Amino acid sequence: MNIRLYNTLTSQKELLAPIEPGRFRMYVCGPTVYDLAHLGHARCYVVYDVLARHLRARGLHVTYVRNVTDVDDKIIKRANELGEDPVSLAARITVGYAEDFAALAILPPDVEPRVSDHFNEIRDFITDLISRGVAYESDGDVYFHVPAFPAYGKLSHRKMDELSVGASGRTEDDEAARKRNPADFALWKKARAGEISWPSPWGPGRPGWHIECSAMSGKHLGPSFDLHGGGLDLVFPHHENEIAQTEACTGHPMAKVWLHNGFVQVNKEKMSKSLGNFFGCRDVFAKAEPEAVRLGMFTVHYRSPLNLDWTQDDTGKVTGFPLFEDAERRLEYLYETRLRLLGVPDKRVGGKEETAPAELGQFATRLAESLDDDLNMPVALAHMSEFLRSVNDLCDRALGKGGQVPASFIGSARAGFAALELHLGIGVHEPQAFLVRVRDRRAKTAGIEPSWVDEQMALRAAARKDKNFALSDEVRDALAAKGVKILDTPTGTTWKLA
Repeated sequence: MNIRLYNTLTSQKELLAPIEPGRFRMYVCGPTVYDLAHLGHARCYVVYDVLARHLRARGLHVTYVRNVTDVDDKIIKRANELGEDPVSLAARITVGYAEDFAALAILPPDVEPRVSDHFNEIRDFITDLISRGVAYESDGDVYFHVPAFPAYGKLSHRKMDELSVGASGRTEDDEAARKRNPADFALWKKARAGEISWPSPWGPGRPGWHIECSAMSGKHLGPSFDLHGGGLDLVFPHHENEIAQTEACTGHPMAKVWLHNGFVQVNKEKMSKSLGNFFGCRDVFAKAEPEAVRLGMFTVHYRSPLNLDWTQDDTGKVTGFPLFEDAERRLEYLYETRLRLLGVPDKRVGGKEETAPAELGQFATRLAESLDDDLNMPVALAHMSEFLRSVNDLCDRALGKGGQVPASFIGSARAGFAALELHLGIGVHEPQAFLVRVRDRRAKTAGIEPSWVDEQMALRAAARKDKNFALSDEVRDALAAKGVKILDTPTGTTWKLA
């Protein structure tokens, strides 16, 4: 195995060496379910889905844990704004995430723990930290004492004098008076009057954000595991605090590798609601196939910013996303190519064997090796483009007059499409269904009702059967004037937008 990943902890790419040979345990910080998924979530969890897929394809037994934060200040705030129970809100939004992730072909993790199911583990963890003298109770709150962990800052590469006040995540004016050090962060938060709360030895309240991941990863993966991942924004303070409280408690390194994906930017600025450049997944799914969103994420390296531009009409309404529109066209080419391959008759397969073009015969190997190198998805896409061109060349040869292709060529092409799904989660749909769905959505956007086109196609077919070629041509011209192109193929007649 020659897989290398960039480790934020050491600031370099390292050869993957699982703690337990043949097994790989990874934990990724999941969403805080106060609102539906946005493009930042999509990018993060697509990256770790590819990682899990690729490691499994390389023969590792992967245990992938991704939590759900269903108890949090943001959830309480949003529930109050909506007049909804926080628990009910979190449950409803969690279902929405599952739907959006499924649309993006993100496979479910092996374990998906929720904070609400791990209060005992969280309280026990905090109690242990207090007994070790690295945490303390203060007026119903419990804080981790950062100076008690000398290695604090090793992930973010910050020094103590560079740390921000308020790293606990709370903003009350009197918090500073309750903390021994400005950098101390909350493990347990005392409930305000009227707030939802849970019992604890320190009074009613709820867990701090950071402690939940230490408790859940420890329960499901043990005190030390192979990889911890998340977005770049989690390096500090979240992951730094996880390391401090976990290693102060267990005395063992929390994770060997710390992986972080880059931000989603919009017009070169970080996506955020305050800037008005914020897009939910469902906003984008209305303009492009979810699989195109997934493919678009692969166009830049996962550690680099993913910049997103959009188009608008005269009223300022968003009309499209060029990055994902281009990705959708690439997917159309992929599915059209796959359909052509499926259409190669058995009688055209066989004959003398010969060496396949490298773009075809070596594609599955090249794809895997590109991902071995720190998940280099742009290189993987370049290999994919070469592979698809080679498959089309194969189909041209097979479907030409008297064409014949070696069986091994067809086998390599099928193996290539299987590798795309296995490693990248691309090409997971039935080709014809995908192409029709994209075509119909674009037609409606252009003001063309697909059912009307189908009626015209039936009228044309009847005219051709009756040898009424004048009417057939008239229907064809009327469709062409609307931008509809008729395709007469060996397997039947269909249509697409010109």
